[in-house]
Amino acid sequence: MAIEQQISIDDLCVNTIRTLSIDAVQQANSGHPGAPLGLAPAAYVLWHNFLKFNPRDPQWPDRDRFVLSAGHASMLLYSLLYLTGYDLSLDDIKHFRQWESLTPGHPEHGVTPGVETTTGPLGQGISTAVGMAIAEAHLAAIFNRPDHEIVNHYTYVIASDGDMMEGVTHEACAIAGHLRLNKLVVIYDDNQVMLSGPTNVAMSDDVGTRFEAYEWYVQRVDGMDRKQVQDALDNASQERERPSLIIARTHIGFASPLQDSYKSHGSPLGAENVAKTKQNLGWQWQDPFHVPPEALNHMREAVQKGQQAQQDWQQRFSAYAAAFPDLAAKWTEMLSGALPQGYDTTIPTWTPADSKGELSTRVASGKVINAIAPKLPALMGGSADLATSNETLIEGEGLFSGTDRVGRNMNFGVREHGMGAILTGMALHKGIIPYGGTFLIFSDYMRPAIRLASLMGVRVIYVFTHDSIGLGEDGPTHQPISQLSALRAIPGLTVIRPADANETAAAWRAALANTSGPTALSLTRQNLPIIDQSKYAPATDLERGGYILADAQGGDPQVILIASGSEVPLCLQAQGQLAAQGVRARVVSMPCTEFFDKQPQSYRDQVLPPQITQRLAVEAAAPMTWYKYVGLNGAVLGLTHYGASAPAKVLFEKFGFTPENVVTQAQALLGK
Repeated sequence: MAIEQQISIDDLCVNTIRTLSIDAVQQANSGHPGAPLGLAPAAYVLWHNFLKFNPRDPQWPDRDRFVLSAGHASMLLYSLLYLTGYDLSLDDIKHFRQWESLTPGHPEHGVTPGVETTTGPLGQGISTAVGMAIAEAHLAAIFNRPDHEIVNHYTYVIASDGDMMEGVTHEACAIAGHLRLNKLVVIYDDNQVMLSGPTNVAMSDDVGTRFEAYEWYVQRVDGMDRKQVQDALDNASQERERPSLIIARTHIGFASPLQDSYKSHGSPLGAENVAKTKQNLGWQWQDPFHVPPEALNHMREAVQKGQQAQQDWQQRFSAYAAAFPDLAAKWTEMLSGALPQGYDTTIPTWTPADSKGELSTRVASGKVINAIAPKLPALMGGSADLATSNETLIEGEGLFSGTDRVGRNMNFGVREHGMGAILTGMALHKGIIPYGGTFLIFSDYMRPAIRLASLMGVRVIYVFTHDSIGLGEDGPTHQPISQLSALRAIPGLTVIRPADANETAAAWRAALANTSGPTALSLTRQNLPIIDQSKYAPATDLERGGYILADAQGGDPQVILIASGSEVPLCLQAQGQLAAQGVRARVVSMPCTEFFDKQPQSYRDQVLPPQITQRLAVEAAAPMTWYKYVGLNGAVLGLTHYGASAPAKVLFEKFGFTPENVVTQAQALLGK
């Protein structure tokens, strides 16, 4: 009798998840009802029997992470969050997809309690989850000690057919298998339906065999059978060498008149079909949003269970802190994301007497990384197989791998898009400040992941080198033209293009201090002159985004030269030539337009006085960024075409990026 009652309550809970989900979609007249109907049994087993979480403290460090990569099925997640006791009300469920609702159309990090990452663009969730699993493995290796385990949690994912088709999934899951991330468990909702039809019109690959080739542990189950899902999750929890993929054959739109049809994927079922679905489920309540008290009480057991689990962990941590006080203090500091006091005291400064007076900003960046890494243990990163080119290697540290979890260097392979999503997951997990490098041109591969990191406001640092035609002989395929303006167009992303080694050091300080979003550093391959800070303004002024590097002598400026990065030294040379011709020019270094735009109007007017309308912006890239700063009477010396294959100095000369041409352009603005 007890067993029958348990089965009955389980069925009731599963159907409560289903009906809440389809009722919310129906009321909103928008959403995806099919996936929650098919996924409810597997999701219930995972949340009720395996997932370790505390609804009263969604940020408990040792909780399991759950990622609904199939973000279109968001009502499945919202139903689970409400039923298990998170700070989400039934009214919130009723306001699905409405203005300022806590239940938006796709899960959004920072909006809904319990949502670990923003999902929606398919492939991003599962790829971000790989980063979470990396963070768990790394922190466990650093902090756990025999009989004192404070980091031990899983990352669970529910993914869809669409997730499996997106290329980023291949990149991230291939490296997950290579790294043997055994605490990453993915339930693949194999319902064989896409938005516009069955998957077989576009997909014939065997996903399971593909993941086995990635070195994943693959199981195939009937996703509608809770016992099979339970057994598969049990097996996954015992796997010690590989991440797990559970291919769960489900039925989209289960029990509805539209079962197994693409018509149940992205549109409300309709009032009549909702009623028929409830009838087919044996649901005796036709009123919408009905939650049987027995189901709610049963699922709310998660609150007490979660509080007990966290209390047990807290006791373990107290014992750990007593046994290893230094490690406990390090754990607390790393998890907080705070920068240790004095972490930057060993960052070098450069003068024209150093390095023969010039240094590429990528090399300067590498020197900064290695100066701060010993004092900033949370710093961890690498590149897309370009460590020696991007200068991203932390010297003396190992490579994070399937056998070395302590290593702080990452080799993501030639997988920029996967790297971008993984970095986001590492940051979301907390405890790590991640960075990743590639050539600026390949930021295009990363753009979807960069956009989501910006949307969530997470601290990730992108190290983009070879940032202009200055990379030279590799030619137009590798020379970024539009990328700077395109990155600056992403809300929430801070783009910094330093002019020399000292601005690069200041850029790293600014990036690490930026806890409200990601930062992209745009760095040169070619050497740049080290600007003499005894003669010109200090590089620390970079924190204001734009500043007067060298002012006109003998009176107010007649023309303002504005530049970023490698073009700043050109403007300094041009200033001298203009002065010899009796023209007073001000040089403004503008490494970060985002920082500058946040300054008080009084400061911006001080740097760019409104009455001085003769302004020339100089950047070896597409000119879109600069029109707002030069105004209708100004001009931009930029690039509106692709580069070419030739030595950097030749390209700069051929394309007009010379002090002489800057002088010519400035004189033209003055009518001379």
